[in-house]
Amino acid sequence: MRHFIRQQLAAAAVFGFVTLSCLGTQAAFAEDFSRLGKDLTPVGAEKSGNAAGTIPPWEGGLTKPPAGFDRTKGHINPFASEKPLYTITAANMAQYKDKLAVGQMEILKRFPDYSFHVYPTHRTAAFRDSVYKYAKEEASGVKLVDGGNGVEGVAKSNIPFPIPVEGVQVIWNHNFKDLGGSILRYSADFPVQTNGSYTLGKRTETIAYAAFMDNPEPNRIFYYLNQTTAPANAAGEVSVIHEPINQVKEPRLAWQYNPGQRRVIRAPELAYDSPGFGADGLRTNDDFNSFNGSPDRYTWKLVGKKEMIVPYNNYKLTDKSLTYDKILQKNHLNPDLLRYELHRVWVVEGTLKPGMRHIYSKRVFYMDEDSWAIVHGEQYDGRGGLWRVRESFGTQFYDAPTYGPAGEVIYDLQSRRYLVNALTNEEKAHRVW
Repeated sequence: MRHFIRQQLAAAAVFGFVTLSCLGTQAAFAEDFSRLGKDLTPVGAEKSGNAAGTIPPWEGGLTKPPAGFDRTKGHINPFASEKPLYTITAANMAQYKDKLAVGQMEILKRFPDYSFHVYPTHRTAAFRDSVYKYAKEEASGVKLVDGGNGVEGVAKSNIPFPIPVEGVQVIWNHNFKDLGGSILRYSADFPVQTNGSYTLGKRTETIAYAAFMDNPEPNRIFYYLNQTTAPANAAGEVSVIHEPINQVKEPRLAWQYNPGQRRVIRAPELAYDSPGFGADGLRTNDDFNSFNGSPDRYTWKLVGKKEMIVPYNNYKLTDKSLTYDKILQKNHLNPDLLRYELHRVWVVEGTLKPGMRHIYSKRVFYMDEDSWAIVHGEQYDGRGGLWRVRESFGTQFYDAPTYGPAGEVIYDLQSRRYLVNALTNEEKAHRVW
């Protein structure tokens, strides 16, 4: 199967904000790697809960499917009987402002009928034993190169910097993080207009990670194949990407097949801030999966770690009996289908470097400490105004196991439209190997 794919694809504080200063290199902190699997989880999160007891300790996560699990019917919600502890609205958000992101509060202001239902916290995030093994084995030999724009010393690890000391290391952890193995995924996208109407887009994606190949090419994170199947005017379009580890040394390799032209062409524009396919201008190519590609256009500051209310354990959003028209509402997603919890997150701020070009002058990402997944993000325009707010409704896929999105949304505050990615409710079940 791997050969077939290759052929087709050619230490932070415990509570509150902590500002990190005097950041050194990863090598300078080599002695800390012995903490992995002890007071830190195997991928670098704090095992302990918080003093208030509102964040529990990590006890291995959720790694086995519950009885009766059938992937074709979606993921059984292990917390289906739980009720929200409280609900945050525009009227009471000031009470929780120290636990909310700027973008979240702006969404509540813009859409008074929107709300965050906050449930008990469950630290379900977990990976396969091999992810833990290589995260610890390789950590001391991994280093940043080319000013942080590349990584050396990675062979099998999916978390190259389990104890980050620089912002760009957190970004690399997100870029390397796998989805439970190589996958075949069917999903739907929806650009939603101001009147609530939308166009359904569908895609089939195959993602093969170099770390799981017997003899991978050098300087590769993954191989990606995207096949568009809807709408009709875009069906048949195919994109192929070979994702380098160091894109300064070797730019992203990309190709596109256009069924109208009936030929394959190189597509170097499938990167950075070029418009993402099927997005109606609502995201850039490097917006996909919250962020992807080379980090070289930004200076990444590691702001610190903070307890925040973020999307988590969104099993409702994987329910195969749920139709898309029940999820999509005018102006925003149906809040009654979304789950929020209190978790610790890394906060990373990217500022566009002088002389570099991108439509976003600044990006702020909030990264779950347990999974290294981006759970919330904010993008700013050239004048410094908040432009787009994104949230990733993550779920622990216990059958892999890995933590990944059950759906993603980008709210465009200027056009008052929004884009939804990665919904799977009416699609075929994904495959992982």
